[in-house]
Amino acid sequence: MSQNEHRYFILDVFTKELFAGNQLAVVLDSDDLSDEQMQKIAREFNFSETVFVCQPENKAHNASLRIFTPAYELPFAGHPTVGTAVLLGFLRFPDLEGEQNCVMLLEEKVGRIRAKVKLSAEGLGKAVFEVPQLSKPLSSVKLGSKDEIAAALGLHIKDIGFENHVPTAYTAGVPFAMVPIRNLEAMKRAHPVMPSWSTAFGAHEHNDAYLYTRETVCHSSNFHTRMFAPGMGITEDPATGSAAAAFAGVICQFDKPGQGSHRYSIEQGFEMDRPSIIELGLEVSEGRLSSETVGGRVVLVSEGKLYI
Repeated sequence: MSQNEHRYFILDVFTKELFAGNQLAVVLDSDDLSDEQMQKIAREFNFSETVFVCQPENKAHNASLRIFTPAYELPFAGHPTVGTAVLLGFLRFPDLEGEQNCVMLLEEKVGRIRAKVKLSAEGLGKAVFEVPQLSKPLSSVKLGSKDEIAAALGLHIKDIGFENHVPTAYTAGVPFAMVPIRNLEAMKRAHPVMPSWSTAFGAHEHNDAYLYTRETVCHSSNFHTRMFAPGMGITEDPATGSAAAAFAGVICQFDKPGQGSHRYSIEQGFEMDRPSIIELGLEVSEGRLSSETVGGRVVLVSEGKLYI
């Protein structure tokens, strides 16, 4: 075997159950890996994202994270941030017997991220991080008509929109087309129709569609969502923290939450048999979004070595 061994872990994120949530691979001590090697490793794992942990630029921080989909690198992503924060917590406290709280300071291309972590001895953890870039609308992203969006999702035009919600585009580091869907029945029928995709969502590499409806499977959830990102090499994602962060802008635009703190439970991945729950927190001040958090639970699944 090669002398260059890289320890890695597999985690399920945004769930407290094994084999649910969104799968994540985290490769440690990755400073010696090239961009090309990282991309090939991410393609080998073939999860929505793979994280490569490197030494931070600021020694006061815990780690610098590089995040890759099977197709390219991202400046920021939610479930890699949550999962890696919990993993680094477990590595800091290897002999944990009870519960432990800690804070992780992580460097991503979008900026520094502060995550509060809670660990338990059973290999379960939770992390909540402060979103480094607030959600904002993307007027530069031109979406297709309702007819064109419906065609790209295999739906009827009447399935697009509910109440005052209409399709929009938002980003909190990664851009998404936000598509309101009438109900759960229509949500279950949705699927990417590639000949129509670029017409509806653009020909750029971030033409990702985040579908949402107020009807939910779990009575404790506020929204049911799905995310299709064929440009990222992800036909469908079980849980998308970066999209949930961007979704804060949608909530503020259409639902107009009042002054103070607001908490939302967002379910995703049910159609893939990988149920996930994302916790979104908003702080509204003077009618505007002033801060937001994304959080969820994490389960350690396995560990191993890469020989590069």
